[in-house]
Amino acid sequence: MIQPLDIGEYRNVYEPGKVECASTEEMRPLEEIIGQERALRALQFGLEIREAGFNVYAAGAQGTGRMRAVRSFLDELAKAKPRARDWVYVHNFENQYEPNAVALPAGRGTEFREEMKRFIEEARQALPRAFQSEEYAKRRDETLQALQGNRTDLIARINQKAQEAGFVIQMSPIGLLTIPVIDGRPVPEEEFITLPDDVRAEVQRRRDALNADLRSTLRQVQDIERQGAETVKDLNHDIALYAIGNLVAELKEKYADVPEVPGYIDAVQNDILENTQLFLGLPEQQGVPPQFQALMREIPFRKYEVNVVVENAATEGAPVIFEQNPTYQNLLGKIEKEVQFGIFTTDFTMIRPGSLHRANGGYLVLDAEDLLRAPLSWDGLKTALKTGEAVIEEPGERMGFITAKTIKPEPIPLDIKVALIGTPMIYQLLYRMDTDFKELFKVKADFDIVMERNNENANKYADFICNLVREENLRHLEREAIARVIEYGSRLAADREKLSTRFSAVADLIREANFYAVSDGTDRIERRHVTKAIEEKIYRSNLIQKKIEEAIRRGIFLIDTEGEKVGQVNGLSVIGLGDFAFGRPSKVTASIGVGREGIMDIEREAALGGPIHTKGVLIINGYLNNNYAHDKPLSLSARLVFEQSYEGIEGDSASSTELYALLSALSGLPLKQYLAVTGSVNQKGEVQAIGGVNEKLEGFFEVCKAKGLDGNQGALIPASNVQNLMLKEEIVEAAKAGKFRIYPVRTIDEGIEVLTGVPAGVRQKDGTYEEGTVNYLVDRRLREMAETMRGFQPTMAK
Repeated sequence: MIQPLDIGEYRNVYEPGKVECASTEEMRPLEEIIGQERALRALQFGLEIREAGFNVYAAGAQGTGRMRAVRSFLDELAKAKPRARDWVYVHNFENQYEPNAVALPAGRGTEFREEMKRFIEEARQALPRAFQSEEYAKRRDETLQALQGNRTDLIARINQKAQEAGFVIQMSPIGLLTIPVIDGRPVPEEEFITLPDDVRAEVQRRRDALNADLRSTLRQVQDIERQGAETVKDLNHDIALYAIGNLVAELKEKYADVPEVPGYIDAVQNDILENTQLFLGLPEQQGVPPQFQALMREIPFRKYEVNVVVENAATEGAPVIFEQNPTYQNLLGKIEKEVQFGIFTTDFTMIRPGSLHRANGGYLVLDAEDLLRAPLSWDGLKTALKTGEAVIEEPGERMGFITAKTIKPEPIPLDIKVALIGTPMIYQLLYRMDTDFKELFKVKADFDIVMERNNENANKYADFICNLVREENLRHLEREAIARVIEYGSRLAADREKLSTRFSAVADLIREANFYAVSDGTDRIERRHVTKAIEEKIYRSNLIQKKIEEAIRRGIFLIDTEGEKVGQVNGLSVIGLGDFAFGRPSKVTASIGVGREGIMDIEREAALGGPIHTKGVLIINGYLNNNYAHDKPLSLSARLVFEQSYEGIEGDSASSTELYALLSALSGLPLKQYLAVTGSVNQKGEVQAIGGVNEKLEGFFEVCKAKGLDGNQGALIPASNVQNLMLKEEIVEAAKAGKFRIYPVRTIDEGIEVLTGVPAGVRQKDGTYEEGTVNYLVDRRLREMAETMRGFQPTMAK
């Protein structure tokens, strides 16, 4: 018969002597990411390769250091990269609704904005000064006087011709009027129409001849006036150009190395020369409040401003942006609006960048879940990566809901590497359901939740602890406390040969232990503080567990921890409460009868059993066929049930438990009620590993302790789960005192021997089993049931 597990296997104790230093105070802070070699290699490849589509998805469980690893890696990588360019938006003088994007060397965007601001301020001073100068007035007067003389000569000639023809010229709002002169006085129109017809005809003939000459002369006057306006305009242009020419030349020379800036400066100069009056001052509008007058004077000058949307002056190396709230506008930018005189308006100065723009030329890190939760953000990011352009547009316009006229900024070319951080489940969903995802995120960095427990990694664990206490100014840990934390890492990993890489959980434990150390007034965190932190964390969450234990102790839930019974065994399951999981024993019973229904799972019939649990029950049927149906049909009607179970049951970890109960019912041999059972089974009778073995054993131990430990209690677990044992110290102490034991079983035969105290029995060459063994009794009972069934056949036929 199989022997109880050696006590040294209950818990993989980490000896404090293995810790290199007496405390974390003597250790070096950890500067590397531990336990994630595979992920780090993927990160290095994905973040350094420049080809399109090789963006990175960092997949792993929460708390495995994904964000810290990406941040640490990018901080080092970005320092060796060149600084990204600055980007500014400027007015498009050809189409004001499509502002131009201009790239400048890093740090020169703000400088260019200030230079343009200074240039416009100086132009606003220089132009009025130039046009108020005596030289300008003199040149303007000289030009106009020459033209005025020609105009005066023409008008004099017109008057001379009119007098000779017997008319006078009179100016009116509708033009020049020719009024006839008769008997030395002008004749008004109302008197003219009363003159004799022959007189009027003669006057009209002379008027027509005169009007033809007038039209020709007037055209010459208009030409002179037009020439005068153009001459004044050219003069104004020359004066304005002279006033700002040096400023423009200086500005162009300063930015001669930036391709788009000189052309933009030329456009600004041309616009100033065409709108010189703007710089000379606008007349005040009557009835407009003073504050609006000032606003109206300043608004026209906005088009000369420079909107710096991306500035990398203070950045060392390539930019690294961690976007915590990737809404559409935070990610892709927005166009703000303001109210002017009761209406919404916007222009290029109200363009605001998104994190995609700020990370351009570098790296952008996003949380996948947050990104997918924000409407339109995922589609917007994909479009930007596919097109290689960052486009700023309204979300409503992107969806086609808004058609109001607004500005459409020029797209900014993208040179960016994106790192998404999320769970493996999100990665699988995106890979299967989004065809673009696999083309845009070709590199997967998989973060493991465990690493090997060896001396090297254990010492790195200690270095991590050292780094944490230094960063957060916590108490240093003694050697024994460090060893206890390492053991806790194995418990989190649920594997005695592994350490958990869920460093957030380890860090929380140390922070809580620091609290108890501070409360005790000790200078360092001791082992007892770490132990208390573990126990208190459990205490805060195990109310339901204690309620169930109380119900078992008071006999509300019927669980036997002593004696022997036929067809009944204690099974072990795990209840998860989110932050806490605990083991709960359940009474599993089997009833049998003659029939052909086979094994009925009452849990399934009641719609409480999940598909995996149902599979486990069907495997039991396969086990019975394989072991007992070689020479007879199975004429069995059996019922399996979890007593007092009122919630859903899933998983196959109770399949061996149910099989033991069934074998007991068939053989008539009682099972030891002070032993609990867990483990799944296959059709060959091999007991297979299950999850939550530590929680299951501790749950049954607590129930036995509540009802009284008598030295007989224990549990059967799969032998392959021994490597997962990291039981709490209380169970280890109870085992040392002979009050609790664990039996590692490999087969159903081994388990049934422990539960009944009777040999299982080996099948002989003739197909029978040794007399008196469990298998013999089961086989005999099944044969009897088959014969009974056969005896009922004739009666049934009648």
